[in-house]
Amino acid sequence: MFESRLRLHFLSLILLCCVSPSSFYTFKYDRRSYVACHPNQTQALTDFMNEFDSSHCNLSDPYNGVWCDKWTGALTMLRLQACLSGTLKPNSSLFRLHHLRHLVLYQNNFISSSLPSEFGNLSRLEVLYLGNNSFVGQVPSSFNNLSLLSYLSLSLNELIDLSNNHFSGTLNPNNTSLFELHHLRYLGLASNKFSSSIHSEFGKLNRLEILYLSSNYFFGQVPPTISNLTSLTNLYLEDNQLTGSFPLVQNLTMLSTIEFSFNKLSGTLPSSLFNMPFLTSLDLRGNDLNGSINFPNSSTPSWLEFLYLGNNHFEGKIIEPISNLINLIYLDLSFLNTSYPIDVSLFSSLKSLSVLDLSANSISPASLHTNSEIPTNLERLYLQGCDITEFPKILKNLEKLELVAITDNRIKGKIPEWVWNLPRLTTLFALNNSMDGFEGPVDVLVNSSVRNLMLELNSFEGAIPILPLSISVFYASHNRFTGSIPLSICNYRSLTQLKLDYNNLTGPIPQCLSNLKVLNLRKNNLDGSIPDAFYTGASLQTLDFGHNRLTGKLPRSLQNCSSLEFLVVDHNMIKDKFPFWLKTLPKLQVLILSSNKFYGSISPPDQNDAPRYMQYGIISYGAVQNVPETIDLQYKGLSMEQKFVLTSYATIDFSGNRIEGQIPESIGLLKALIALNFSNNAFTGHIPLSLSFLAYINVSHNQLKGEIPQGTQITGQAKSSFEGNSGLCGLPLQETCFGTNVPPTQEPPEEEKEEEEKMLNWKGVAIGYGPGVLLGLAISHLISTYKPEWFVNIIGPNKRRNR
Repeated sequence: MFESRLRLHFLSLILLCCVSPSSFYTFKYDRRSYVACHPNQTQALTDFMNEFDSSHCNLSDPYNGVWCDKWTGALTMLRLQACLSGTLKPNSSLFRLHHLRHLVLYQNNFISSSLPSEFGNLSRLEVLYLGNNSFVGQVPSSFNNLSLLSYLSLSLNELIDLSNNHFSGTLNPNNTSLFELHHLRYLGLASNKFSSSIHSEFGKLNRLEILYLSSNYFFGQVPPTISNLTSLTNLYLEDNQLTGSFPLVQNLTMLSTIEFSFNKLSGTLPSSLFNMPFLTSLDLRGNDLNGSINFPNSSTPSWLEFLYLGNNHFEGKIIEPISNLINLIYLDLSFLNTSYPIDVSLFSSLKSLSVLDLSANSISPASLHTNSEIPTNLERLYLQGCDITEFPKILKNLEKLELVAITDNRIKGKIPEWVWNLPRLTTLFALNNSMDGFEGPVDVLVNSSVRNLMLELNSFEGAIPILPLSISVFYASHNRFTGSIPLSICNYRSLTQLKLDYNNLTGPIPQCLSNLKVLNLRKNNLDGSIPDAFYTGASLQTLDFGHNRLTGKLPRSLQNCSSLEFLVVDHNMIKDKFPFWLKTLPKLQVLILSSNKFYGSISPPDQNDAPRYMQYGIISYGAVQNVPETIDLQYKGLSMEQKFVLTSYATIDFSGNRIEGQIPESIGLLKALIALNFSNNAFTGHIPLSLSFLAYINVSHNQLKGEIPQGTQITGQAKSSFEGNSGLCGLPLQETCFGTNVPPTQEPPEEEKEEEEKMLNWKGVAIGYGPGVLLGLAISHLISTYKPEWFVNIIGPNKRRNR
């Protein structure tokens, strides 16, 4: 039945080319020369599709389609984007389609497949696009059979693209055939794991127009043979570990884009670089370049439009030469650490300049005054971390300004009234300053065009301001706002994100806030109950009400928030049964309920073993979005704030509560689990054998019995981790189990373990539970690699589980 359904599904895909003339517009072929495919081609395609889970394949996607030759019925073009999930095997039916000339398999999930050498059998291929899959390993030598490979995108060119996979190893003539593909005009190997120098053989590909080697582990110097690629228009080598002086690219006169950012290039820039006839974009950020910037004596102006020089070590007067690049649109000079203050007025000659980034440099205060000249076409201005002490008056002259970032300065006083009169201003980043209010009347913001207003980490006082009617994002955490959350906030139809955490707000939570995507009211003095007003289809992703004075129950309408990922209500006075009903939320990854009055056992009444409410972590594959920057961790009675959520390690801390029942065997099957603290509860039964691998365990002061599971990890634990259980025996306790009738803990049957592991393979869950001050975390692959100090003290910096 399943196979029949898929066959019908992909027969309709074949017919797509007859009803969607735009499906393959990029191939520039006359669709009238293509008809229904030959039956053996249809069968081969259907067999290929049946090798994978294709339930998410979108037939309406204009990028998906099939073309067959008018005279022979041979399948010559196949494009499937975000369609397939499974393993691409060497005996795949795909390789029966010998007439393929254009094969595009983009953004599929080939689940760590090696790249089959059988691709080399498709010798008629002109286009091969395998980008953004999950291939691993090396490029097979059989690729040298693909001598006709050519590039085709929006116009006829020649292509082989293996970008965004996990290929590894080296690239040299002895183990790859890529250097034999002399017709290539486009080669994309970006975002893989190639670790080698860039071999001189790349110089043999002298028809290349576009070369993508970005985001790999290439090291050493760029070979001189790169200068043989005289047809190159775009060269992308950013995000590698390349060293040495700037490569010899000046004779590549067709170049329009050079991307060398985030490498380790050193030395000075050749002056001729700025006089290349077609160069419009030059990105050299994040290197060790130094020296001054010199321009050649030439009557021909530079055509540079995009120049990124940030995070380097240039010396001398670099601003004056750059001010001669009159065609610049985007200029990044951030983090240059110049030995002198930058005079912003020196950029006044750049009449086309739209974006200017001077962050983390010293700025001349006088150049920020109203009478100072600045390019009047600026749309975005970044002055973050520039040690500015006054709100820049120069902004008053920028009527086209859309975004201004003045974060991480020392600006004091009130935001001037004229800011809200800038006609196009939509985004203001003013975080981490010392501003304390707003000039003008109480409704000074209301008619502003600002949609994104970030005022976190300042000293604003008084009531929440009346916001612009167009507001979409308002971040004002870590200030001194007082009073209640105004009901007028319900009038902002465009508001999607609201962060008012770490203020002194009081009163109830307005019901209308349930419409938001992100709502953070942590660490205020709010009271009342959480509004039970979360409607079906609500877009809420992050909700943090922790550290308030909320009462009542956890609203059952939260079940309607199918997009909810992060739910935090710790340190309140909520009295309710443990919310097993949250298991219906498919994306929930982090749940913190600590320091409330939740009660009951870990396992729901209808389950005898595994805590099946933990299922909600299984089906989530993406990173949690909009996770609060801080959470409170509890260890040995000490509450401490950590700025990031755990990632590679995980711990569960349910200590200091009244949790009853047995410790579920499946707790030990959590793949990321390293540390477990169930101390000071009322657990009964035995310690599951599945916990013997833990680097840290504490089950002291419960009602456990039986023999402590023996193993290298668990017997090395402190004796205090098991004390206070009168029925426990065995190492590291002094009580022996010899001669007793206490049965040892039994390993569950293998098939039972496998079933539980499927159920509890968490992507990430953080749970705090019970009336005590506690927090349980079991988080993997979320936000960062930060590990809190107390956790490192438990397990050491590099320990992993041993099983």
